[in-house]
Amino acid sequence: MTRTRTIQGIVGATVVAAGGMIAPLPAHAATITVACSEKALVAAVNLGNTTLGPDTLTLTPGCTYKLTSAHGGSANGLPVIRTSIEMVGPATVTRSSKQNFRIATVVPGGALTLTTGVAFTNGNVSGSGGGILNNGAVTLTQSTLSGNHASGSGGGLANVAVAGSAAPAATFTGGFVTGNRADSSGGGIYNGSTATLTTTGLTMTGNTTLGRGGALAAIASAATTLTGTTITRNTAGITAGGVYRQAR
Repeated sequence: MTRTRTIQGIVGATVVAAGGMIAPLPAHAATITVACSEKALVAAVNLGNTTLGPDTLTLTPGCTYKLTSAHGGSANGLPVIRTSIEMVGPATVTRSSKQNFRIATVVPGGALTLTTGVAFTNGNVSGSGGGILNNGAVTLTQSTLSGNHASGSGGGLANVAVAGSAAPAATFTGGFVTGNRADSSGGGIYNGSTATLTTTGLTMTGNTTLGRGGALAAIASAATTLTGTTITRNTAGITAGGVYRQAR
């Protein structure tokens, strides 16, 4: 049975429990209350990557977490997501740096869930996935990807398979994908080979690409299912300002 531990704040790599007592790193899943700072958020993600079960990061309501440098290699604002981590808002995570990097990468075996008004904004990457590069599992519920840019595909999200790993999956329930840009294809979302994308009640607007699929490009993907999804005022340089679908 997975045990859940509530942590009130994080400073650097030290966990501060209720009453100011120092607590050891949890071996099992934890609920982590994240103070409104870049340092606290990065420490919380690092902590989540060390635990055995899924972790919930409760972000400070209304906080804008400004990423002033990359913390997951040179291309990722947050540490690379390797386990199951949920972020609960409302809060914003944004690039606030002259250095270009996406907000997050999820590798095979990792899972990132954004719940209750979490926004990833202003990511800018040389490659795919300006907001999120997903090789694992991503779930956004009433959350937002906005104002992100990728020189490759998927300005907001790139759902891309890694050879030899399970197919990636992305699920959106409500929320917004707005004002993202990709130079190659999929201004808002790119759903690549073997990947699965499911949206319900999502709004996609104001996304652009120089190539195909201003809102969404699905290229040889396993499944792309859009239900009750609003797609308006997206643009593409070559074709399909809304949705571009290329079969296998």
